Amino acid sequence: MLSADEARSVYDEADLVVSAQDAAAAVQRVAAEIEAAMRDTHPLVLSVMGGAVIFTGQLLPLLAFPLEFDYLHVTRYGDTTTGGELSWIVSPRAPIAGRTVLVVDDVLDEGITLAAVKRRLLEQGAKECRIAVFADKDLGRAKPVTADFIGVRLPNRYVFGFGMDVKGAWRNLPAVYAVKGV
Repeated sequence: MLSADEARSVYDEADLVVSAQDAAAAVQRVAAEIEAAMRDTHPLVLSVMGGAVIFTGQLLPLLAFPLEFDYLHVTRYGDTTTGGELSWIVSPRAPIAGRTVLVVDDVLDEGITLAAVKRRLLEQGAKECRIAVFADKDLGRAKPVTADFIGVRLPNRYVFGFGMDVKGAWRNLPAVYAVKGV
């Protein structure tokens, strides 16, 4: 965790990557794409905590069709900047079998976490598992999973804001920033 002064320093030195206006427009566009593709499926929407809370909170009110909502909490990062072992903290409480599931997450980075989530949901009997991410990071290589709905594309930098954190700080920002030098 960063102290308040350390967090302010990271923010003050960061590069703006996606403005708040562009982030809001991306959420609107993704909502329209999801609406067109899933309005007749009565999906179970699963938000991946805690990164997806901002995206999910802005996305759900824009979906004008019936859905069920739940969440899951799985991470590879914790308070570090590099991925580690997958840790399941909370599994969905809602029944998965036979359901169309939409997983909502903040960022598709290496794809290891989302691939594991999708695999587990399909193993639990999901009829279909689709993925919506606010951001897809360009790593310059294939990932083990792809998102069906993508808000913005990001460069391969360590980013924060709009649900993504830097050592526990700045998930609450309405825009996306990149850590200077990382």
